[in-house]
Amino acid sequence: MSKPKSPEAPKMHILFADDETNLQELMRSELTRMGYAVTVCPDGLTAVAALEKEPFDCLIVDLHMPGMDGIEVIGRAKEMYPEIEAIVMTGNPSQETAIAAVRHQVFEYLTKPSRLSEIANLLGRVSERRQTKRQLAALQHRVRRAEGDTRLIGEAPAMQTVRTLIEKVAPTDSSVMIRGETGCGKELVAKAVHEQSRRAAEAFVAINCGALPENLIESELFGHCRGAFTGADAARTGLFEVADGGTVFLDEIGELPMSMQAKLLRVLETGDIRRVGDNQSIKVDVRVVCATHRDLEAMVEEGTFREDLMFRINTFEIRIPPLRERIGDLPALAAALLRRHRGDVGSNERLFDDEALEVLKAHVWPGNVRELANVLEHASILCDKMPIRAEHLPRHFGKRQLRKELRTSSPMSLRDLERVAIEQALERHDGNKPAAAEELGIALKTLYNKLNSAEDRKAA
Repeated sequence: MSKPKSPEAPKMHILFADDETNLQELMRSELTRMGYAVTVCPDGLTAVAALEKEPFDCLIVDLHMPGMDGIEVIGRAKEMYPEIEAIVMTGNPSQETAIAAVRHQVFEYLTKPSRLSEIANLLGRVSERRQTKRQLAALQHRVRRAEGDTRLIGEAPAMQTVRTLIEKVAPTDSSVMIRGETGCGKELVAKAVHEQSRRAAEAFVAINCGALPENLIESELFGHCRGAFTGADAARTGLFEVADGGTVFLDEIGELPMSMQAKLLRVLETGDIRRVGDNQSIKVDVRVVCATHRDLEAMVEEGTFREDLMFRINTFEIRIPPLRERIGDLPALAAALLRRHRGDVGSNERLFDDEALEVLKAHVWPGNVRELANVLEHASILCDKMPIRAEHLPRHFGKRQLRKELRTSSPMSLRDLERVAIEQALERHDGNKPAAAEELGIALKTLYNKLNSAEDRKAA
C-alpha cells in the first residue's frame, strides 16, 4: 500500500492593486510563479469591486492610487473579510500613513522599490500566520468538544473487532461509516480513527447533522460571505474549512436534508466547497467519517436518502455493538465514566456495592453508554461517599420497568425498543421533551419525528 501524501496548505489568493502598469505585469507573473493565485487591479475602486465578488486571503496595495487610496481599500476589505491580511506598498512613506496602517492592523509596510525576495519572504510569513490561525481555530473547536479520555473501553469480542477495523482503516484516507444505536459511542470511534491517522495533528471537527437548523446548515458547513443573507454582517469560515487537513465527523448523517445531500456529495467528489453567496470555490483536504443509527438502505428505498451519497460515504463500515450485547464490559465502563465525572474518586476505591452493580447489569440499556453516563452522573450527585448503592440510582432502576416490559414483549423489534426508551425518558423527565432528547442523545427534531411516526402507526 502506498503511503498517503501529507495534506498541503491551500493556495493563497492574493489581490494586488497598484496604478503602475509595469508593476502590475511584474506581480501578475511573479506571484503566479511563486505558486499563488493572483488578481491584479489598476486602482482602489477596481480592487473594492473585486473584493465584493470573491474572498481573498491577502491584499497588497499601493498607498497612493487614483479614486481610492490603499488605506481606504484595506478598511473596506477588513469590513468584508476580517481575517484578510494586508500589505501596504508606498514610494512616499510618512509618519501619518504608517500610523494609519497600524490602526488598520496592516501586516507589513513596504517602501518602494521592494525586492521580489522580500515580497516572497513576506508572503511566506502571511501563509504561516494563516496556517497558525486555522490550527488554533481547529484546536479551540476540539477543546470545546473534549470529553476526557478517548480510549475505547471493553474486552468483548465485538469490541476487539471494532479495534481491529480501526487499525486497518485509520492509516488510509478512505471515508468511514460508523453504525450503531443511539449512545453507543460512535463519536469515540470516529476520534480513534482520526487519532490513529496521518491527520492526527490536525483538526477533528464533529458536526451533528440533526442538530443544525435547516436554514443555516449550509452556512455552518461551508461558510458564507458578508451580505449573503440577512444577518451575515461579516464573512464566516465554515466547519469544513476549519477542518482543512484534518477530519470531519458527520454524526447522524441520516438527518441531513435532501437538498444538502446533493451539495455534500459534490464536496466529497471534488474537494471543493463554496461559501454561501460566493461564486468561487475553495479547495479543502478533509477526511470524512460519518455515523448513523438509521437504516440508510431503507431510507434510499423510501427516497429520503441519496443512493449515490450512501455509496460514497460507506467505503468502509464499522458497526458498534450495543451495551446489552457486551454487558460484561459494564463494570469497566461504569468505573471509567464515574472517575471522569468525579475527580475525587481514588484508583483503588470501591465504586459500587453488589446490589447496585447487579441492578446496572440487569438493565437493557436502550440508550447505551450515553444512558449509562447519565445514570452515573445522577447517582454520583446523590452519593456523598463511595460506594454507590442501589438507592442512589434513578427511580426507574429500582422498579426495573424497562426490563419487565421487554420480558413481556419478547422478541422485540428495534423500533419497539426505541419506543420504550423514548417513553421511559419522557416519564423520567415528566414529559419534558428537550430534556428527554438530551438524555437519549438525539436532536429534538428527531424525537418529534419518532413520536409522530408512532402516532401514525397507532392511527393506521
